[in-house]
Amino acid sequence: MKRLILSMIIMIGSLSADIVSDGFNEYNSGNKQKAKKLWSKACDGGELAGCYNVGFLYSNGEGVRQDKQKALKLYTKACNGEYHSACTNLGLIYSNGEGVRQDKQKALKLYTKACNGKNPRGCKNLGVMYVNGEGVRQNKSTAKEFFGKACDGGNPSGCEYYKRLNEQGIN
Repeated sequence: MKRLILSMIIMIGSLSADIVSDGFNEYNSGNKQKAKKLWSKACDGGELAGCYNVGFLYSNGEGVRQDKQKALKLYTKACNGEYHSACTNLGLIYSNGEGVRQDKQKALKLYTKACNGKNPRGCKNLGVMYVNGEGVRQNKSTAKEFFGKACDGGNPSGCEYYKRLNEQGIN
């Protein structure tokens, strides 16, 4: 019985992942409404990538009317489920005050969660906050650490920021 339940869970997860992939195919061929439908179905099935992708559509008004509140809810659901790209995007919403009260402290926490989850954009955004002193005391050494993590994770702007701080002699 336990094997049957486990097999069903794995199969449902696999189907949701296939739906996310199908959504990318639709998105890339320009059918954003069909992508939204597929990703929404995946999200409803517990696939956090689907939630993130629908949040992206709402955040940017692609194939849907832009709605930062819907994006916020979807990104929150994905971030709470440890989908770290969603934490980064949620951090951007709070950092910029897009449809919410600007909250640099909340952005800092979200970027930290994303970076701890190995999301290079989250690390880069943390570095930017430290280099500029946004919501934290300016600390270029700490910023350099985060830019290094971003660079190691494949984020080109993290590498560029790291290089600049290195050229300035920041340890």
